[in-house]
Amino acid sequence: MPPADNARFLVEASKARSRQTREAAEEAIKAAARRNERPTVVGIANAAGVSRSWLYTQTDLITAINQLQQRAPALHRSPRNAASDASLQRRLETALERNRQLRDQVADLTRKLETAHGEIRRLRTLAGKPSSAVIGPC
Repeated sequence: MPPADNARFLVEASKARSRQTREAAEEAIKAAARRNERPTVVGIANAAGVSRSWLYTQTDLITAINQLQQRAPALHRSPRNAASDASLQRRLETALERNRQLRDQVADLTRKLETAHGEIRRLRTLAGKPSSAVIGPC
């Protein structure tokens, strides 16, 4: 007896899952619109239980999210986002300070490297002279 051909059931299940995924994403976008929120791809993906990468492949859904973002004024940001702005400002200040420290370290290391190259050059020059000149006066 040949094995059962269940491919048809797999195809049907795949189509049903695809339809459910899309419906969940569409509903998340509609819910964001009803709440008059400024939606993000991450927020919609999380609300719908889908991956961001999948959502980015759905150009019509991304277009809908972009349209909602443009309609929802930036001034209607939630206090949670305002806290994020303050947090981002602190992170930026910290990054700028770290950048300054790294620039100082690079400058210091560059000076040390230049000194080391100079010393190597000096020693190579001395190595070409008689050994008494390398050792120095006694």
